[in-house]
Amino acid sequence: MREDFLLLNPGPVPVTREVCQSMSEPMVSHRSAEFEAVYERAQDALDYVFTESTLDGSSTASDGTSLIFNGTATMAMEAAVANLVGDGGKVVPLVNGKFGRRFKRIADRYASVDAVEATWGQSLDLDAVADAVDDDTDVVTMVHNETSTGLLNPVEAVGEIAAEHDATFVVDGVTSIGGDEFRIDDWNVDVAVTDAQKCLAAPPGTSAMYATERAQEAFDGESAPFYEDLDWHLRKAESHQTPFTSAVPLFRGLAIAVEDIADEGMPARIERHRQQSRAFREGFYAMGLESFPERNDATEYSNTLTAISLPADVRENPDAFFDAVADRGVSISGGQAHLGGEIFRVSNMGHLSAEQILRGVRTIGEAFEEVGADVDKQAGIDAAREELR
Repeated sequence: MREDFLLLNPGPVPVTREVCQSMSEPMVSHRSAEFEAVYERAQDALDYVFTESTLDGSSTASDGTSLIFNGTATMAMEAAVANLVGDGGKVVPLVNGKFGRRFKRIADRYASVDAVEATWGQSLDLDAVADAVDDDTDVVTMVHNETSTGLLNPVEAVGEIAAEHDATFVVDGVTSIGGDEFRIDDWNVDVAVTDAQKCLAAPPGTSAMYATERAQEAFDGESAPFYEDLDWHLRKAESHQTPFTSAVPLFRGLAIAVEDIADEGMPARIERHRQQSRAFREGFYAMGLESFPERNDATEYSNTLTAISLPADVRENPDAFFDAVADRGVSISGGQAHLGGEIFRVSNMGHLSAEQILRGVRTIGEAFEEVGADVDKQAGIDAAREELR
């Protein structure tokens, strides 16, 4: 791999040298005092990230518990649903992208489902959500930042609807928590999940959940898979352990990564991510490219990843464009599922400098030029640089 390799995928994201080094320390038992100290460090910093992800540094939650799982966020998503609904339960999943659809597919295994769906990349209809959620609804699931499309969904508005009907509100904050505002109490969120490999800028393989006391009282571990019994996870977390063998090196890396977030401070981190996402968007617009997601009054563009439509002539052979990017030592992502060959996505999650953002814009402009697309590379670089000042 090139020494100057630049990872701009929407996960995994670049991690610091200190995170990498922490994973190479001598192995210890997952039942040792040494490991318990690692779990406690990670949990304390996650408490900060979950509860103080605000621009003004204020706390938005106070009565919950952070849990860490030996599995990626899909495990945390399933654990939340499986512990909150039993036979005959009703779940309303909101779907306008791949990960909203994943929540729906999980819910289908455990409950009766009444999904509210929109075309991928378009905003959810809040009136349709209000019609679907009623007093018989047990759980509402939603993706805050839809990674597959680059759209930031209206969690606050949906949280109000869920609260009106006393439904438990479970939110996928995988590509927002740790990089953008997330207000648990203000948005009536009962369970929030995130992933190590996204805004937390840790290695892939672990995930985290924040469960309020209200959610904890509703958990029924007997209805969940054995490995995902949240009552058991909560009991073990009191002694800073997991119920089963912990991925010791990954927990070490996570602890360093989330402590780095606390050191940077969430207000500064949120501002940095927002500035960098604007630089990507404005740079690509100045080149002559178009945004893929369509926002309205209820939704915003993502502040942690950018999804751009490929020009029509590039869609005829999208692999040539992606190969041209890769040849320059940069890794980006295409579209998922039916969006393959239609869009490209770049991430600004984790630890990226202004220079790396500019390199990403420049590289994509050069790749488009190589495949014959009509773009104004220099205008894109200039626009991005202006946003980064």
